[in-house]
Amino acid sequence: MSTAQTFRTPLTELTGVDHPIVQTGMGWVAGPRLVSATANAGALGILASATMTLDELEKAIVEVKGRTDKPFGVNLRADASDAPDRCRLLIDHGVKVASFALAPKPELISTLKEHDIVVMPSIGAAKHAKKVAAWGADMVMIQGGEGGGHTGAVPTTLLLPSVLDAVDIPVVAAGGFFDGRGL
Repeated sequence: MSTAQTFRTPLTELTGVDHPIVQTGMGWVAGPRLVSATANAGALGILASATMTLDELEKAIVEVKGRTDKPFGVNLRADASDAPDRCRLLIDHGVKVASFALAPKPELISTLKEHDIVVMPSIGAAKHAKKVAAWGADMVMIQGGEGGGHTGAVPTTLLLPSVLDAVDIPVVAAGGFFDGRGL
């Protein structure tokens, strides 16, 4: 019989997951089934909401909660006109993590943190990491050009060390990993 081992990291401590692995909010892919399966496996599943209406997002959150009692997150676009309403859904439904495709405004970060929601913007430059850390983000996800390219073309191997040197909050690396050796 094997027993799953866990190890504690700032990511696991902040989010309450067992493994420091994040399944990010990929549009049209990261729906309730994937997110709840990821959460049930002990990692952080993140629901993609950019392709959903507000009503669809609420139904998806309720479905994830019906499939798991583990922590999960929702990925939001900070520039969406209804971003505050989407954040209200996270608050109302007790979602653990708000990840952002773009940097949320300081007021939005503050509101989420007041309700014990972990805030994790995706960034593509050290200066952006410094900015959101100063605004109160709990951690950042660096996304190299290989991770979808939404934050720029800088490769993960160059972006990661520059962000680690720039901020004192946890940094999650995304993009450019295709085997254990690279990771």
